[in-house]
Amino acid sequence: MKRRLYLAGGMLSVGLGAIGVFLPILPTVPFLILAAFCFARSSPALEAKLLNHPRYGPTLVAWREKGIVSRRAKISATAAFALSIAIGFATLSLPWSLIPLGVALACGTWLWNRPEA
Repeated sequence: MKRRLYLAGGMLSVGLGAIGVFLPILPTVPFLILAAFCFARSSPALEAKLLNHPRYGPTLVAWREKGIVSRRAKISATAAFALSIAIGFATLSLPWSLIPLGVALACGTWLWNRPEA
């Protein structure tokens, strides 16, 4: 039963990552990291296929081995955080408009403390 749940989670994550390729507001790599995690517990063949992908494989392997996040990814995520903060301030009233700011500060701090290649 657990294996099937991990497999379903991996498939769902790959699907969301694929959507993220076309929608700039939806991240791709975090979903693929989650998919690799799920596939490691359910389907070694799908995990290997994901880790050997020419575009995303090196990023996933770098994350898995050393927790590395590229500078480009950090900058892209920070830009997305800034957009979320701006949308939050434009559409939400206080104190709700502070939620995107708090989440962005927490996530951005964690992200910028990850090692870079």
